[in-house]
Amino acid sequence: MKLSRLALAITLLPTSLWANDANIDSSEELQAPALIISSGRRAELRKQATTANTVFTRADIERLQPASVPELLQRVPGVQVVQSGGRGSNVSLFIRGTGTAQSLVLIDGQRTGSVSAGGASLQHLSIDQIERIEVLRGSRSALYGADAIGGVVQIFTRRAEGPGLQPRVRLAAGSQGTWERSMGLSGGDQQTRFSLNASLDETQGIDRTGPSYPSDANHDAYRNQAVSFTLSHKLAENLSAGLNVLDQRGKTEYDNPFGRWDAAWNVHPQKPYDHFSLSSTSAWLDWRASELWSSRLEVGHGEDKQESFDKLFPGSEAFNSYRDSASWLNTLTLNERHSLLVGADYLRDKLHSTTEYSETSRWNQAGFIQHSYRGEHFSTELGLRHDKNQQYGSENTFNAALTLPLNERNDLVLSYAEGFRAPTFNDLYSPASWGANPDLQPERSKSYELQWRSQLAEKTRLEASLYRTDVRDLIVYVFDPATFNGSNYNVAEARINGFELTLQQELLGWQHTLGASIIDPRDRQTGHTLARRAKRTLSYDLDRQFGAFAVGASWRLASSSYDKLDNQTEIAGHGILDLRSSWQATPELAFDMKLANLLDKDYSRSLYQYNGQDHGYQEEPLSVKLGLTWTPALQ
Repeated sequence: MKLSRLALAITLLPTSLWANDANIDSSEELQAPALIISSGRRAELRKQATTANTVFTRADIERLQPASVPELLQRVPGVQVVQSGGRGSNVSLFIRGTGTAQSLVLIDGQRTGSVSAGGASLQHLSIDQIERIEVLRGSRSALYGADAIGGVVQIFTRRAEGPGLQPRVRLAAGSQGTWERSMGLSGGDQQTRFSLNASLDETQGIDRTGPSYPSDANHDAYRNQAVSFTLSHKLAENLSAGLNVLDQRGKTEYDNPFGRWDAAWNVHPQKPYDHFSLSSTSAWLDWRASELWSSRLEVGHGEDKQESFDKLFPGSEAFNSYRDSASWLNTLTLNERHSLLVGADYLRDKLHSTTEYSETSRWNQAGFIQHSYRGEHFSTELGLRHDKNQQYGSENTFNAALTLPLNERNDLVLSYAEGFRAPTFNDLYSPASWGANPDLQPERSKSYELQWRSQLAEKTRLEASLYRTDVRDLIVYVFDPATFNGSNYNVAEARINGFELTLQQELLGWQHTLGASIIDPRDRQTGHTLARRAKRTLSYDLDRQFGAFAVGASWRLASSSYDKLDNQTEIAGHGILDLRSSWQATPELAFDMKLANLLDKDYSRSLYQYNGQDHGYQEEPLSVKLGLTWTPALQ
């Protein structure tokens, strides 16, 4: 969503939307799990949002101690993240059984990801640069346009914690030669706020493959250096402006069991590796024209660059994506029950590549409107969006939701949503030998969902969802044996049925968070289960605070899955147990420790072939990490 400054979005939120919860304190909005922006592209109470959602604040991130964004996202019911072995390896994101390119990832409101292949490089986002993550489960194309069939992941970079100056230094060391270093300085006053942060993460990594070529025998190192900066300034009583910048770059080594082997590598083995660079920049202007109308204008630029080096092939191979965007959002508070969101989006994608494409740029224009009604006996939400694309023409998407409060503690939400996924540059414009087809149409979806939300007790919250998603015009590669060539076509259909459950409870001082999901994602033509989707997943976090000490544990389970759509090769299920602790030794100094994969389970989420045999990519073994954080108080 395009409201990248949570603080100002909440400040500009019409007071009528807060009427049902007078306890909200807008001075603590960045750490408020009761709020969400992404569901309606404006700040609102999570209990009023119609989309199934999960929110991680900075406090959650520090408590859970995830090593990466993919590790954190695996706690979300209905979300599966599959990596090809260890930290920094390629990531596939499956939200409610949909594919990587069928889910939208935003950084401070800006689209991120590769325009050539689709999908975002979540493995390269430094967890230390993140203030907040919001995950929407279910289609939101009526608000966001293309690629939001499965859902939306919105990532907010670090923000100022309050007035005055707050410096921060962190150092951590762990197994596999892991070192994490970061520092930050934030602060300001009632008029101006800023946050400047830098980090450097390095690890010698693990050997991601088992049997493979000699060049793959050693560990796969990873290096990530990141800088982020946010600035907001109040120009007048009703006018504010700001800037958000995130830049990440580094190097990741990988194994290549798919290539041929050069005997010379026995003497001079060299690992293939990638240089990557991710950046997102946005500037915004907020204007509250009156009690009736508030408006926001935002422009942004994002880059996703990757250059691959492999001794098997001379030179390098580069795929660099560039995205320029602009958005105009207008919130109209018609009265205490009716509100209207009207907006327009513009996006231009460009690709610079060492591989020649028939087209290297395209634009997309869109307008949308969404009406919200909040009544005593029911509430509704109706949205409509029209996209016009330079390549595939026009696309209309619609969403509707009905909220029925059964009593003070229980709500039912019935919703319908349409979605679409735009063909990537690889699908449309890549070399003919890759199967490019310029006549492809977007993939389209229809989703139906029933949610039950219950405040069972003062400290017990239960949310459950039952849903079905039908996707048609799926883009698949069809091989022709006669010509020994193939092409992409809109021929496949998928049906995904699912159930999700989230339980949050505080009992005897222990904080319990349980997330469970059951899905049945199938190809309608063959009846086969979609590749790499586990039908059953479970995540359980248990935490307790003992004065200055805190302890916690995480348990993640995933059932078996199939590596390919033909369902011939099965990937075994797994269960992983992590332990963590922290100690606030002084007001300025804190220590933390984490034991990951405590039982040293050997498991894989994806397979590769070597000499005609299937083998699993190796994931992180038992590892330990110790860290300290220093937040000196400045007088």
